[in-house]
Amino acid sequence: MTTNIRVVLALTGASGAAIGMRIAGRLATRQDVTTQLVVSDAARLTLAHEVGPDAWDQLVGHVEAVHLAGNIGATIASGSFRTAGMIVAPCSMRTLAAIASGLSDNLIMRAADVHLKERRRLVLLTRETPLHLGHLRNMVAVTEMGAIIMPPVPTFYNLPQSIADVIDNLAARAIDMLDLPGAAEAAAWDGRACCGP
Repeated sequence: MTTNIRVVLALTGASGAAIGMRIAGRLATRQDVTTQLVVSDAARLTLAHEVGPDAWDQLVGHVEAVHLAGNIGATIASGSFRTAGMIVAPCSMRTLAAIASGLSDNLIMRAADVHLKERRRLVLLTRETPLHLGHLRNMVAVTEMGAIIMPPVPTFYNLPQSIADVIDNLAARAIDMLDLPGAAEAAAWDGRACCGP
């Protein structure tokens, strides 16, 4: 099958780097998708701390291209570079605020801005708790612009047996937000009556 569906994946410095890494791994199993990766300096530190010293090499092995966060001239900085969407996982509150304000001083922010202006899917796995009013207002602002806010809230109805199960389900659900062709990544709820009347 021809690889003609491009997805942009960005990791920022918030906690939850394993989710972004798992998204890259899941996308790599699809023969019809290629992934363009951009990672902030803070995200590389978080990745090493939370996942391990070999995490960067593993992550890079899942993608077609790696872009430097400071390279505003990269392909993904232009609307002429067609994609199926962009996922920021995890998305720090700083990155959220910049996107909400229309700032584009690094490639993650610029690529996100491009996806909004081109009316393409932009999925932000915003990672912070608790939230103050500024965070909430930024979430409202980007939602009004067309982004999808998807805090990485685990599901428990699927009875995860490990942290890896939780991470995998979050990654699958984030990919599903792009509405790529083919079967859904995440298992659908089967409608069982589990919780009584």
